[in-house]
Amino acid sequence: MAYSEDHIALAAEYALGTLDAEERAQVEAMMAVDREFTAIVQAWEQRLGTLNQMVGSVEPRPIVWENIKTAIGHSTEPQAPLLLPEAPPPVAPVVAEQVPAVDDSDVIQLASRVRRWRNVASFASAVAAALVAMLALQVYQPDLLPDAVRPKPRTQMVEVKTPAPPSSAQYVAVLQKDAGSPAFILTVDAATKNFTVRKVGAAAEPGKSFELWLISDRLSQPRSLGVIGAADFTARPVLSSYDASTINAATYAVTVEQAGGSPDGKPSSAPIFTGRLIETVPPSAPAPAPPR
Repeated sequence: MAYSEDHIALAAEYALGTLDAEERAQVEAMMAVDREFTAIVQAWEQRLGTLNQMVGSVEPRPIVWENIKTAIGHSTEPQAPLLLPEAPPPVAPVVAEQVPAVDDSDVIQLASRVRRWRNVASFASAVAAALVAMLALQVYQPDLLPDAVRPKPRTQMVEVKTPAPPSSAQYVAVLQKDAGSPAFILTVDAATKNFTVRKVGAAAEPGKSFELWLISDRLSQPRSLGVIGAADFTARPVLSSYDASTINAATYAVTVEQAGGSPDGKPSSAPIFTGRLIETVPPSAPAPAPPR
């Protein structure tokens, strides 16, 4: 069977482990019925495994630590004191009346306040520089600090929780004719009842459409699940109106209809591809017995 670039890319992504659960289920269903596709997946696994063995560990260069020590030295340099701007001299208003004399005691008090704020600003700048230097030493060289301010080693308990297993099962059906190659792969999510149809090897005739049907003993006639689109994937939520037992036990069939699907909601021809759902999520494996 000739495979497209999409099939080869899907096999490569399966070997890399980048597919989600639904796509992995589709690939595994194809591998179960197609030996040639299985060989493509195994070839990718062998190629990528060889590349993984060729990758070695990379150690940082010695210059990295030298740059860190240089940065610490820059952070400990004393900072220039913060200087307040000089107060502008008072401008006397121009009035016709006589300007009263300025009291010398007010000028002395103002100069004393400016000098006090300058001292406070210089002290604050020095304290900030000292804090920056101490924080840098605590991060990069804590051994240089006195015992009183050296950070104590802390042990942090980390609880690792194992993710819970998926709460809903995934079901897949390979729609094919007799024992031939798969034409479509149908995937159903048990929780949401949404389904996805992946086109594998079927090609619609010009002016015709593929239509998907649900056939069950509990229903009086086949129920249409819609026309399968021309894209590789067709997703719909129309199974939400059926109960789980009907969905799991039904037969899914594909017929060839006129463009746009059957006009009266009934299949106009016999199914050409059929399949039934199987569960793709295996049951939990039993715990191994303790060694004797």
